Amino acid sequence: MRCVIMIVCNATCGQLLSAGSANRICAAVGSALALPVTVAVLLAAAAPSAASQASLAVSSASLTQRGESLRWSVTLQHRFSLRDLARDRRGLCLVLEGRRSRAAFAALCVVSSVAARGQARLRYERLGGGGRSGPRFIPAQVRHAGATLTVSFLPRAIRLAYRDLRWQVESLSAPLHCVAAITPTRASRGLSAGGAGECALLYPAKPALARLHVPKLVGCIAKGSSLVFSGPRRKREIALTFDDGPWNDPPSIDFVNLLARYHVKATFFEIGDQISTYDRSGAVERKMLADGDMIGDHTWTHPDMAALPASQQRFQLQSTAAAIRAATGFTPCLWRPPYGDISTPLISLARSLGMLTIYWNVDPRDWSLPGVRAIEANVIGNASDGAIVDMHFGGGPREQTLEALPRIITTLRGRGYRFVTVAELLGLRMIYR
Repeated sequence: MRCVIMIVCNATCGQLLSAGSANRICAAVGSALALPVTVAVLLAAAAPSAASQASLAVSSASLTQRGESLRWSVTLQHRFSLRDLARDRRGLCLVLEGRRSRAAFAALCVVSSVAARGQARLRYERLGGGGRSGPRFIPAQVRHAGATLTVSFLPRAIRLAYRDLRWQVESLSAPLHCVAAITPTRASRGLSAGGAGECALLYPAKPALARLHVPKLVGCIAKGSSLVFSGPRRKREIALTFDDGPWNDPPSIDFVNLLARYHVKATFFEIGDQISTYDRSGAVERKMLADGDMIGDHTWTHPDMAALPASQQRFQLQSTAAAIRAATGFTPCLWRPPYGDISTPLISLARSLGMLTIYWNVDPRDWSLPGVRAIEANVIGNASDGAIVDMHFGGGPREQTLEALPRIITTLRGRGYRFVTVAELLGLRMIYR
């Protein structure tokens, strides 16, 4: 037997009665009555119209994969506004379940408020045998136009693997009689025990199959300035970059593995002619991309590019891009000039090939082997919001650089920095398939 307690209050009361306080009410009442208790909190609003008391009728819906993201689209049978949904206590949720188990494991609901002026967020709740747990908002793009709502989010935001699943849209309504028989897993959405009818409509009638695959990064799109020294300073982000690999002293995989242990993403600028020598199978480069790192073009043989004729400049860039693509399937949109030597025509040539010219504004001169402490002090002392740090993972013995990374990472992270790739720093769009 389960005791259901319904609390009806105004908006101020609803804000004060948090999930934590509701749980405390559950515990106290349940202890007194020796019964499992569900507490439903509804915001009292102006009496909804007869039309608003019914669930929203869904005309069509889909769940598709777009690169890394999942895109959920719902079209209703009539136009609506997010503000009206909040006022009338109605809503739309996406429920996910296992392909084979058919057990629901997640609910993602579009949440708005009358005061939000049409703005909405996506709330995620994990479902399980014991009911819901851990409701929280996740990053998402929520767009509304006319009768259509479109929501995009990353599966990793809810720790969802890229594998086939089933889904269903629940169109919700919350008049008072809908909480007459609330089940533990449906209480926060105001669903009746049957989960259908006036309180909730399911679309499609049976959960639909969504086929997901692990996205493969195949390229990126250059935008903005063709010559870059640093990123925007409005965020506390920093990009670690490494030149002159792949290499064997130490092996490039040592850099990749260390960064992965510290959950740091970086950008590696590679010399095309060295790929077949030091990463013949392309395994190291593929691991870079799998870890979230970025690969850039550092020419075929590391020449002084500004001194070459245009035909040789083009060969140096295109040959390296082709070698990276052959090893990984990825085509770079970033390149770094050896020795920092550039010219205006060279920058324009690179841009015509789809690549931005990437400089730096922090240079510890690790290529000169100044010592681990000197490398650490230089990077830490010169770090700033939007900085691009130039280091090396090839072209000579690079143990000093590798040994300097742990202290650089922990110190800057302790100061609030987030490590990103150059592409992320510049807000470039990735291409997946």
